Amino acid sequence: MRPIRGISGIAAAGLVLLALVVVGAALIGERRGFPGPGPESVAWHIAVAVIAVVAQVYSDRVRGTASLVAAAVVLGSGAVLLWTQWWG
Repeated sequence: MRPIRGISGIAAAGLVLLALVVVGAALIGERRGFPGPGPESVAWHIAVAVIAVVAQVYSDRVRGTASLVAAAVVLGSGAVLLWTQWWG
């Protein structure tokens, strides 16, 4: 279980960093007058980052199946974000 929680922890951290980059790109785009990610994309990134962090903290604090399910939530939410906002 430990390696799975480690992988989901890395994914959660990556989702937070990705959200920060998208927010930064939106702010820079707005200030300089060029198109950047819209408010919907920014909201998606922030929401998924929050979900991932909460699920990861829960995964780290519980054991057994609940930990595996929480780690799957982290990875699944990241996959949904990438599919809908980057590849879709």
